[in-house]
Amino acid sequence: MKRSLLYILMCLCAVATFAQNNETSVFDDSARVRKTDVYSLAIGGTNILDTYLSPENYTGSEVRFLFQSTRAKDGKAWERKLLLELYVSTQQAKAKEADELAAMLRAGYGAERGFTTNIDGLTLKAGGQALFNLGGLYNTRNGNNPAQARIGLNICPTVCANYSFLLPSFISKSGKTATLRYSASAPLFGLMFSPNYGQSYYEIFTKGNYDHNCVPTTIFSTPSLRHSLTLDFPLGKHTFRIGYLGDYDQAKVNNLKYHSYTHALLLGMVINK
Repeated sequence: MKRSLLYILMCLCAVATFAQNNETSVFDDSARVRKTDVYSLAIGGTNILDTYLSPENYTGSEVRFLFQSTRAKDGKAWERKLLLELYVSTQQAKAKEADELAAMLRAGYGAERGFTTNIDGLTLKAGGQALFNLGGLYNTRNGNNPAQARIGLNICPTVCANYSFLLPSFISKSGKTATLRYSASAPLFGLMFSPNYGQSYYEIFTKGNYDHNCVPTTIFSTPSLRHSLTLDFPLGKHTFRIGYLGDYDQAKVNNLKYHSYTHALLLGMVINK
């Protein structure tokens, strides 16, 4: 068990080191680097089920903080992307006899290739990213095993469609543009931590009883989807973002089921450098 967790951490360190070295080697030359940073806040509702803690669905509210950074070189089709995300949520059972608290930290790094189209203003992108999740759930009703850890590393294909268009003259007389964007990603395969059905954390970490707790995953055991539809629009000297964020996270491993469905309003600021 400890060796498997150590292996995950080593993989993460290797990904981070590769990302830093690769960004330096790719972008440190005479070509101009276009940099876009987006700071966003998402507020919405969530529905969570974790059968290790309870057979009931818990519903509540969620706040999510996101940072996305994109690096691209003039004349190059590929761009690099970094994602950092933190969310916290509170949920309540339907009978209101118990509460759950959830928190998650996510870090992702990947690349996408751009494709031109015959439609003016429309560009398509496709690629992939490595996404690391670290968080957990806490149930206020449970005496034994009140908490559940959520740790995983996934490889996710990504797609994105951008449509840029001129704003009408009654909105902007200077010919500024807005961008409508749809993006989506889904885990293809990965590795996640999970206790087995009926197994306590005391057995895992105190007695050292390993029972298939580091589980390889595929799209069939973690059929999940994350997507967003946003509009970037200029306002004064700044560019803002508004839109919808949907995050549907599911897993069925070790005879345990988990899902977290989030629908949120996304508000952000776009900084182009």
